[in-house]
Parts: sequence; structure tokens; C-alpha cells
Amino acid sequence: MKLQFKEQSFQLDAVQAITDCFLGQPRETNRFTLEKSKELIAKARSASKGQFGMDLEVEELIGYRNRQIQITEDQLLENIQQVQRQNDITQSKSLEKPKGVKKGYQLTIEMETGTGKTYTYIRTMYELHQLYGWSKFIVVVPSIAIREGVYKSFQVMQDHFQERYGHRISPFIYNSTRPQDIESFASDSRISVMIINTQAFNAKGKDARRIYMELDQFGTRKPIEIIAQTNPILIIDEPQSVEGDRTLESMQDFNPLCTLRYSATHKYEYNKVYRLDALDAYNKKLVKKIQVKGINIKGATGTSGYLYLEQIQLSTSKPPLAVLEYEKRSGTGVRRVREKLEKGANLFELSGEMPQYRNWLLEEVDGYFNRVVINGKVIEAGEAIGDLDEKAFRRIQIRETISSHLKKERELFDKGIKVLSLFFIDTVDKYRVYDKDGNPGLGEYAQMFEEEYVQLRSEYLDLFHPDYNQYLQRDPAERVHNGYFSIDKQRKMIDPSVKRGSEETDDISAYDLIMKDKERLLSFDEPTRFIFSHSALKEGWDNPNVFQICTLKHSDASIRRRQEVGRGMRLSVNKHGIRQDEEAIGEQVHEINKLTIIASESYEEFARGLQSEIAATLKDRPQKATVEFLTGKLLTDEHGNQKRLTSEEAKKLNKYLYKEDVLDDDDKITEDGRRLIDENKIPLPAHLEGFRDSVNQLLRSVYMGEAIKPENDRQSITIQTNSNFHKKEFQELWNKINLKTIYEVQFNSEKLVADAKIRINADLNISERTYEIRSGELEESTKEQLQEKNAFQETSRQHKKLNSDVYTNTRYDVVGEVVKHTNLTRKTIVEILKGIDTGKFLMIRKNPEEFIARTSKLINEVKASLIINNIVYHKVDDRHDAKTVFVNDKSVIRQSEILKKHVYDFLTTDSQTEARFAEALENSNHVQVYAKLPKSFYITTPVANYSPDWAIVFDKDTIRHIYFVAETKGTDSDLELREIEKLKIHCAGEHFKAISGQEVKFSKVSSYEQMLEIVQVK
Repeated sequence: MKLQFKEQSFQLDAVQAITDCFLGQPRETNRFTLEKSKELIAKARSASKGQFGMDLEVEELIGYRNRQIQITEDQLLENIQQVQRQNDITQSKSLEKPKGVKKGYQLTIEMETGTGKTYTYIRTMYELHQLYGWSKFIVVVPSIAIREGVYKSFQVMQDHFQERYGHRISPFIYNSTRPQDIESFASDSRISVMIINTQAFNAKGKDARRIYMELDQFGTRKPIEIIAQTNPILIIDEPQSVEGDRTLESMQDFNPLCTLRYSATHKYEYNKVYRLDALDAYNKKLVKKIQVKGINIKGATGTSGYLYLEQIQLSTSKPPLAVLEYEKRSGTGVRRVREKLEKGANLFELSGEMPQYRNWLLEEVDGYFNRVVINGKVIEAGEAIGDLDEKAFRRIQIRETISSHLKKERELFDKGIKVLSLFFIDTVDKYRVYDKDGNPGLGEYAQMFEEEYVQLRSEYLDLFHPDYNQYLQRDPAERVHNGYFSIDKQRKMIDPSVKRGSEETDDISAYDLIMKDKERLLSFDEPTRFIFSHSALKEGWDNPNVFQICTLKHSDASIRRRQEVGRGMRLSVNKHGIRQDEEAIGEQVHEINKLTIIASESYEEFARGLQSEIAATLKDRPQKATVEFLTGKLLTDEHGNQKRLTSEEAKKLNKYLYKEDVLDDDDKITEDGRRLIDENKIPLPAHLEGFRDSVNQLLRSVYMGEAIKPENDRQSITIQTNSNFHKKEFQELWNKINLKTIYEVQFNSEKLVADAKIRINADLNISERTYEIRSGELEESTKEQLQEKNAFQETSRQHKKLNSDVYTNTRYDVVGEVVKHTNLTRKTIVEILKGIDTGKFLMIRKNPEEFIARTSKLINEVKASLIINNIVYHKVDDRHDAKTVFVNDKSVIRQSEILKKHVYDFLTTDSQTEARFAEALENSNHVQVYAKLPKSFYITTPVANYSPDWAIVFDKDTIRHIYFVAETKGTDSDLELREIEKLKIHCAGEHFKAISGQEVKFSKVSSYEQMLEIVQVK
């Protein structure tokens, strides 16, 4: 496998945020003489004289350095402030630096874990070299793990950047025994990159300080002196881990031109120019969704009896079953067993009459609320009661991780996505032990894993999934897990930083497969699917296909939840190395990309702690949608056209959102507003309707006082297609509707021009432009208040109509702008505008931008109505594949009703209309089988892909039309649908006619009864 990389807009924005800070800097690289030592020069001359009989000049070695920043500090600050304004970041009042740092300027970039900060700063190197000629870079990292990960990233991205820039970067890892690398670093005219961990220049030990020593093999020069002459740009990866005074002081010895700081969790921020925080990354679907499977230990119910409720299993044909673990007599001893029990089970009898379970009756098994009741005591799924030592608790965590892994693995197998799980442990002997002869054996966690894996594997075999069954049974338990730790000379796994004599180890062998062979780990041919590693890997390593993380260690306040979660936040890739993002899989991003944390605490505790940690990082986000916040924001419409909100437009939008209860009196987003934003249904002025997605995204950037809340894994059920899906009747329907089509559109341009003129003359109205007069008076003020411009007390506001003669001199290409919005030819737009009434055309003087937006919208509506009457679909040979459409990855809440005729056992609906419709289908004597169609089943249309709601097979003995595809809407009236919705529904009807004639009926319906009228009861 080869990982695939592509340009992503947010990464390019982060790159530009840096390069724009240096606008005005000339492009030039300075050269300097890389002096050799006097001893080396003398030896060279002596050798040349002996060989040639004369004293020859020794060729000087040329080095290359970054040219000093030529723009003034005032210009640099102005550039930084401009970037901050564009990115909605609080502006720096001066060029900020850490205390005691004198050399180089500091710039901060915040990028959420898993969004590709390494890609971003590598690309930044290329751009800084291309724009300004800077070519010397040092990447400073806090640990060996991060160092190896960064080096690997350079390797796997080389081809991608070679294609983009025409040359490669060949970085090197600083090694104190190879000073010649530094000489090459200085003497290469191309981009040169050194990767160094802080221990190499800021730690104790005979090798760690060699960078400051005069070395014989380096001509008695000091490596640090050569590095300093190059004026390198420092890039600090995870600066919060290298913020100590001593480390900051040591980094000054590199003589940096400037320092770029990249992290998701900065401790300090200096001149922050870009932000992609946790909320941004989540809302833009750039990272996985987080689920938590909590484990809660409760006190005993009056006895010392042990009981753990793993889950409630639901079935359409059987009563719910409680998956319980309890203690049971076995021969002369006691063992813990895991069994599926029905309501009424007597734990006293089942345990072999162990006294601690006396009178323990399973009174209730509640699948709706995911709990059981034993003698009046409620036990929730994930809760353990009674005596539970740490060993038993760790076994539960391991079992729950395996269960989550196998469930996810079965869902994603057909998509070609390999699933990995990661266990963090404290000490290597919990995973691997050695006898006196050095032979390896299983540690207690590895032994637990193999026992639980063997027991659980058979439960996930799938009657309808033979390929996955073969994969699941291919490898024995001992081959599916592996440990990645440092290895000593005897090839034994050891804990990191263990002492070898008087020195600490710097062994990187722990990371060979986990870092260097990342692609192999993602291959289905590699049997390893479960990874055990040391909790020290809290930073620096991640793999896109980690879907489960379990921490088998004691609580450690220094390792935060966000660090643990961060190891699995990157979006997954399939077997072809293609990132499974929104571009690749559309709306399924967060259905497929879910990271499950098997927590050593309850869901509530973990979720509350994680939210608190995320919220602490959002302190500089905008808190209110004020006029000032909205002014100047760049909006992009569905056609890619852009406009920047003027102050007047910002005022109108702010007032409109307040009037519609999206904003409150304090310009904060209301609860209703939050719901409307989530549903992308915020009410907007007509002229901004085309910019809906852009405005919605803008409002999402306002922090609403609530961080990302992870899902409770135990409150949802991941479902698979059931036997209804495999019924002959449904498969026959599927084979009729899975054909794909292409469309062509032909309509009369003269008709478009004529209809557009009529529509504009009838419906075009432009509001008057107004301006605001604000009055105030100067109060007694301090110097600081005057400088902050806070000394005026406002006394009144007036809004007055803006006369045309005081309007701006800005020139508009009205025709060109309308062409952009409608995708029609310039000639056609000119014909339309020439034919509208003079009074309507003169409205352009009131507000040209609104005239352009409203005119374009009316023309597009006319165009949509013509398309409806002039679009033709043609059948092609391609089909939708059931394995990718019905992907078995739907999650439903437990409170959903269990169904009997649906192709899944459960159903989540988007509205009350759909809920009522599904209930009617279930209760109908005419319906044999039906499916709520996934979004991955779609029809192409001129405006967007369209997914119908339902596919239904009726009883052929009672209904005239057996096969039906339905779109459920809450209204019968086409007038209440937007033009775009009407067009998509019309296109769907034409599509189904093309692939099946009249055999499959398609229609928009508001109720089951209306559908019966269409299909006709016999």
C-alpha cells in the first residue's frame, strides 16, 4: 500500500498564514565561506605540496544561509495583524516572544491532532523557499517517537511534493557521531532539513552535548557553530513539551531567523496566525467522531458478590438477553463466567449455590434503557458491582476493546478498511516476560487478551459474510497482537528510558513497525491488528486506522485525555491508501470514522473531563456574532463565487438573525439558533440564500459555550442487514433499482430569456441602502483608555436612507457577476437584462450587490423550471454495489423500535413524517419488505446527488404495482418545496422511468395512505 496525499484547503490556508507574514521580503539566498579548521587547511596544503611540489590554494567550501528578514518590524507586525484579521484571531499588539528569547520572531499555528500539521509545515518549507529563497530548516521535537514519525512523514510524502514542486527534500536525523551531516546541511543550496530531538542538545550524558564540543572528525569545530551560521528557521513540533527555560535558552544557540510553532495544545501562544482547533476540525469532518465505552465500578449491593453487565442483546425473534459475568463454582475452585441470561435467571442456582448470590433474581432485562434489575437494584450496562480487583478490571477493558474492534472490523471489511486497536500499558512485563534463558512468554495482559479473543471471535462470525469469516479465522490469537517497545541487545523488550549502566537508552527499535512500516500495518496481509505499547507514546505516533484505544494503566495526571484520544483521531484510509474523508465518501464520514475510547471510568466522567480540556483550548474563539465579527467576512456561494460582507450588510444580517431568534440580545447564539445551525436551516435574507453554507459555517465558528461531547457507545447499537435483506423479493427489487444513469439537458435559450424577463419584472425588489449615525461624547479618560478608543460614551443612533448621489464610485461588471452566478453565457445575460423594465434595472443604483444576487436567483429558478421539462436520463451498464450501499455501519439509539419487515432490525428517522410512515409500513398487510435507503444510494442530477427515502416491495396478490420507491415529505404541495427540491424529485422520477419503465413506481408522498392510492389496491 502507498498512502495517497492531496491538497486540502485548510492546510493551504495554514501555509499562506505563514508566508503572508513576510510579504515584502525579497527572494534571495546568501552564501558564506564554510571555514575549515587551520589544522585541516595546513594538512591539505602539505598534501598538495608533497604531491605537486608546490603549495596549492585549498578550495573554499561554500555554505548557504537564510537571508536576514529585510522588512521592518513595523511592516512584519502589520502583516501579522492582517493575517490575524483574515483568520478571526485576536491581533497582536506587538511582536510577542517568550521571556528571555532575543533571537528570531515567533509565529504560532494551532492545528488539531490528526489534521496533518507535519504535511503543513513541510509544505510551508517549500513555499518559503519558493517565495523568499529561505532553505535552511531545523525541526525540533520533544521525543524520539515524534522524531521518527516526522522523518517517516518526509519519506512517504516525497513523491507528492516532487510532483508539486519538482524537487525533493532529503532530511536527516541529527546524530552526534555523524557531524558530516551538518556540513552537508550547510553546504547544500537546496532545501536542507535537520530533525533533532531536544535531548540531543539539552540533556545530560556523554553523547547529548557533543553538539557543543570541538570534534576531531569535524576539524575541531563545534557543530552548533556551523548550524548557527546558516540562520535556520526553527519549526517546533509540540512546543508545549519543550517550553522549559533551559530548552528555550539552548535553542537560541541555533541563531534562528524565526521560529514556527505547531501544535493542537499550545501552552503559550506568540503571534498566533492560524487556528484549526478541535471544534473546527470536528465541524469540518476532518477528524474522527469520538465514542466512549465507559466502565463504572459500583459498591456491592450488600454482599461481596461480583457481577458485571456487559450489554443487553436485542433480537426481533427472542426476548432481550443480558450478557453478564459472575462467579461460579467449578470443581474445587471458583471461576468467573460470561453468559447470556434471560429474565428470571437465578444467579444463586447458576453459580452453584454460592452464598453471595442468594436471592439474586434477574427481575428485569431492559433493552430499551440498556440495564437490568436484580432484587430491585438497577445495574446499567458497563457497571460492575462487588469485589473487583485491578486484574479483573483490566480483563474487562481488554474484553470490551476486542468486542468493539470485532464489531467495527465486520462493518468495514467490505470497504477495504483495516481496523487497528491500541492498548497503552505502563510496563513491558505486563505484555512480555522472559525466563532465565531469555525465552519470551506472555505477560498477564497478553494472556488475558488471547483468552478473551478466542472466546469472543466466534460471536462475530456472520452468516451472510463468508469473506469476513475467512479473514477472522485466518490467524490464530497469538499472531493478531504485537508489542512495540524498546529492545535491548539480547532482543528483549524493555521499558523506555531504562538505565544501561550509567546512561539512559536512546533505542528507537520500538518504533520500527509502528512508525517506519506504517503502510504494512495497514495491509490486510499483515496479521497484527492489536497493538500493545508503552503509555510514553502519548505524543508522536498515530495511525489513521486506529479505531479503538484502551489505556491499561494507573491514572496519570500528566497524560491528559486529549493526548490519549489524539493517537486515533486521524481519518482512516482504505487498502488503496485513499483517505476516507468527505470528498471520498460524502455524508458517511462520521458513520465510518468513529474512534471508541474504552475508558477506565464512567462515560459521564470521561465525557465531562474531555469536554473541559477541549473547552480550555477554545478561549480565543469568537464568542458572539456581533456586527464587528461579521464585517469583512468572505462568503462563497454554491458556484464558488465570493463576496465580502460590508459593514452595512453585516448590520442587516446581525439584525435579521436577532429578529429570527438565532441571536439573543447579547449577540450570542440561542438554543434554537444552535439547532438551526446544526440542521443548516438558519433563516437568511434572500440575497444571501446562495451563500447559505458559507454563512452557516461562519456561525459555527462562534463558540456556543459547549465543546464537543463524545457519544455514549453503550446507548447505540450498530446494526447489520438481516434476513429480510436476503429475501428473494427484496433482491429482485434491488436488482431493478441499482442501475445507474446519465442525463442530458436541452432547452430553448429564447424561452429562457423570455421567461426570465417576465419573472424579474414581476418579482425583483431591492431594499433601500441606509447608513447609521452614532452620536456620543468624550468622557474623562486615562491615557490608556484613549489609546484603546474606549473613552466615548454613545448617546444615540439614527438610520437614514442613502441617496444615490452619495453612493460609492466602485464599478461593477453586472453582466459578468450574473454570469458567474448562473453559469449562462454573457450573450444570454445581456439579452435578459436588456429586456427588463427600466424601473427594475435602475434598482441597481440602490444596491448593486443585492441586485446581482436577487437577479441571479430569479434566473436560476427559471432555468430550473426549464430543466425539469427538458432533462432526459439514459441507462448505463454501471450499478450500485450492495456491499458499499448497505455497509452495516448504521448506529441507532436503543430506544428505537424493533422492526420485522425492514432490512435492518432498527431504524432511525429524520422526522415525524418518516416515523409515521415506517410504522404504517410495519403494520401494513400489503407490505412484504422495505428499506430506508442509505445516502450512499443516489441519483445524479444537475444540482446535486439525490437520495430517495424508501424502497418497498408490496404483496403481488393485493397491490397492482409491486415495486415502489418513495420520497416522504410533510406536504402534498409542490409550492412549498424549494425549486432545487422539485428539480431533484423530478430527476429521480425520470431516472426510474429510464431504468425500469413503469415497473418501479417513484413518487413524492406525504403519507402511507397517499402511497396506497398510487400503487392501487386490487
